[in-house]
Amino acid sequence: MATHDLAMRARDLVRIHDAVLSGSAPPERPRAVVARSWTRVLSLGIDPDGRNGRDPLPPSEVEERRRTSRLSLVIDEIRELLLSAADASNYLVVVTDADGVVLWRSGSPRVKRQADGLGFTDGATWTEAAVGTNAIGTALAEAAPVQLFSAEHFENAQVPWYCTASPIHDPIDGSLLGIVDVSGPALTLHPAIEALVTASVRLAEARLWRHHEERLDQLRRTAEPLLSGANGPLLVVDDHGWVAAHQGVAVRDRVEAPQPDRALAVPGLGLCLPERLRGGWLIRPSASAHMLSAVLDLGATPATLEVRGGDSPWRVALTPRHAELLAAIAAAGAGGVSAGRLSQVLYGDSGRQVTVRAEISRMRRVLGALLATNPYRLGEGVSLSVVGTGTR
Repeated sequence: MATHDLAMRARDLVRIHDAVLSGSAPPERPRAVVARSWTRVLSLGIDPDGRNGRDPLPPSEVEERRRTSRLSLVIDEIRELLLSAADASNYLVVVTDADGVVLWRSGSPRVKRQADGLGFTDGATWTEAAVGTNAIGTALAEAAPVQLFSAEHFENAQVPWYCTASPIHDPIDGSLLGIVDVSGPALTLHPAIEALVTASVRLAEARLWRHHEERLDQLRRTAEPLLSGANGPLLVVDDHGWVAAHQGVAVRDRVEAPQPDRALAVPGLGLCLPERLRGGWLIRPSASAHMLSAVLDLGATPATLEVRGGDSPWRVALTPRHAELLAAIAAAGAGGVSAGRLSQVLYGDSGRQVTVRAEISRMRRVLGALLATNPYRLGEGVSLSVVGTGTR
């Protein structure tokens, strides 16, 4: 879009912005993503004429966030691609963490000085709740790429800007790592910016995946001596459950993420107790994992579940509702029980099945392979006794 056209569009957007904020009918509707954001921001009480939350974090905390962010592994690739474009002298490349805190800024010194005046600095939190509608904060809120131009921003101070932002995720577990953003003076917006940001995110996620594969290779080499002397089926996995090596069992890309002293059900291996390795875990059947005995104490406050099996027992506190659910599942025996029946037992009718499923999903995050589904039942190799029923 030519500069003249950009200027005309900016004037149109100012009229829409001013009309919406004054409560009058705008000449045209704002884009849906903008309208949703403005609604959220208005409900938060953000002042379009004010200088909203800008206080940056101390440099020491910014540096700690950079150090611990997985984006530090790919920040050079992001910069290299986005700053190699012909018009890079007109914009900034900004990378935030998942909290919307600005961790890195690179690009035009002139634009950086303008951003400093806006409070768009290292350590600043650039969410909708802090500074109103902006591509970084709105991309976080929408969980999607966002490009905003001129008065699509909520704050008047941001109207002279455009910004194009896209979330970046960890390919290992899908978690949000942060936002990649390109921002600059509104009338310098180039139509290729959006594609560049998208390409940088894809490149960075691909590089993170390659780094993950390198870590799996390292774990595989670490486990080689163990594999050469081991008998029987086993898996070697990383902390997220990605398989680095296997023996005597059908290859799977991933299993449930192991936890210390927590039973893990693995197709082809059955019930296992993970063993810690340097950089990962050894997953294999063991005599102590063939049977886990658990005791649910309903008389304790809160109710507790103690699991015996492996080198040491482990204990977990349960909410009253989870304790009731577990007792009902145990009472059903090996045949298991449906969500409808559990709803009937706990609530007196079968209409609370969605609630039951949600509660059991939360329980399984803690109890793992102790619970099986379809129907709900104790996991294979698990025995459970319930005590303390007369003291509650």
